[in-house]
Amino acid sequence: MSKVTIRDIRAILTAPAGINLIVVKVETSEPGLYGLGCATFAYREKLVAAMVEDYLKPLLVGRDVANIEDLWHLMNNNSYWRNGPVTNNAISGVDMALWDIKGKMANMPVYDLLGGKSRQGVAVYRHADGKDLDTIVENVQKYMDQNIRHVRIQWGGYGGQAGSINRPEGSPQGVYYCPDQYIRNTLRLFEYVRGKLGDEVELLHDVHERIPPIDAIRLAKDLEPYRLFFLEDPLPPEQADWLKILRQQTSTPIAIGELFNNPKEWDYLIANKLIDFIRVHISQIGGITPARKLAIFCEQFGIRTAWHGPGDVSPVGHAANIHLDLVSHNFGIQEWAGISEELHEVFPGSPVLKDGYVYANDKPGLGIDINEELAAKYPCETKVTMWTQTRLPDGTAYTP
Repeated sequence: MSKVTIRDIRAILTAPAGINLIVVKVETSEPGLYGLGCATFAYREKLVAAMVEDYLKPLLVGRDVANIEDLWHLMNNNSYWRNGPVTNNAISGVDMALWDIKGKMANMPVYDLLGGKSRQGVAVYRHADGKDLDTIVENVQKYMDQNIRHVRIQWGGYGGQAGSINRPEGSPQGVYYCPDQYIRNTLRLFEYVRGKLGDEVELLHDVHERIPPIDAIRLAKDLEPYRLFFLEDPLPPEQADWLKILRQQTSTPIAIGELFNNPKEWDYLIANKLIDFIRVHISQIGGITPARKLAIFCEQFGIRTAWHGPGDVSPVGHAANIHLDLVSHNFGIQEWAGISEELHEVFPGSPVLKDGYVYANDKPGLGIDINEELAAKYPCETKVTMWTQTRLPDGTAYTP
C-alpha cells in the first residue's frame, strides 16, 4: 500500500443517552479506510467541534496517517498555548482515530499494537447511590449478584444528601450542600454498608472535591476502618500540595486526576508517590498517545491506572480505555458507567460487560464503528450546565 494520507476530518455530535458526545472521524486517501476517536467535552461541545474542523483539519489534511507521534506534537504545539480542555479533547479525537486507522492497516487490535494483552478481561467498578441506606445496600447487592466486586457508594450524590439548609436572603440559585453533613453521613454510610455486606465487596467513594483540605484529611483517616479500595478526588488540582500532608496522615488509598489537563498536574504526584491510582479522563489529556506514556510512567512508581469512565465518555472513548487496560501491567480498576441499548445501536462493536468484566472485541483498530444516520437522530443540546453550580450553605460558590 502506498502512503496513506488524511483526506478529511469531521466532528460528529450526538447524544443517544441524553449526554452530549463528540466523536471525530478521520477519513483517508484509501477508499473506505477511516478511524474514530473520542473528543467528548460534554459541556463545551461546539467549541471542540470548531477546534477539530476549523483548526486541526486544515493543519492535517494531506499528512501521512502513519506518523501518530509527530502529528500529536504538531497538534499540541500548533496553537502555541496548550494543555487546555478544548484543545486536548480535539487532539484526542484525532489521535484515537489515527490509532484506529493504524490498527486497521495492520489488521490488528490496538491492544496488540501496544504490546498485547496483560489480561483477558477488565475488572470494573459500578456506582451505587440512593436516598436511604437500605436502598444503597440493595443497589450494591445487585452488582455483587452480577459478580462485580468493586462498587462506588454515595449517599445522595456528590456532596451528599443535605438536610434543611438555611440560606441567606437573596442567595443565588444553585446546588446547595453542607460539607459537615456530608462528612457525617459518609461515615454512617460506610459503617452501615460494611455491617450489612461484610468484606466481600471492595468499596470506593468519590468526594468530588467538595470539602476543605483539612476535612479531607480527617475524612480519609476516619474511613480507614472500612478498608476502601480508594477514595476519589479528596482534593481539587488547585489544592494538590495538600496530598503530601494527607499521605503522612492516612493509609486510605487515594485516586485523583479526572480534571487534569497538564502533565505538571500529575508528574510530581506520581514521582513522589502521593497517590495510588491515576484516573485521568483520557480525551482530556489528548488521547491514547499521552495516556499510554502516562501509564508506563506510573508503573515505574507502583501507581495503578483507573481511567475516568463516566457517562460523558463516548463508547469510542470507553473502547480506548479498555484497550489500554488490557495492555497496562499496572492496571488497577476501570470505572464503568455502562453503555445503553441506544448507544450500542449507534456505536456497533462497543465493549461489553460480562460477569464482572468488560471485554473488547478482537476486530482491527478499536473495533468500534458509528452509525451516522442513527447518530443524527439524537442531536446534542447546548444549555447552561446546572450541576456544576455548587454552593455552600451561605451561598459561596464551591468546586463541583
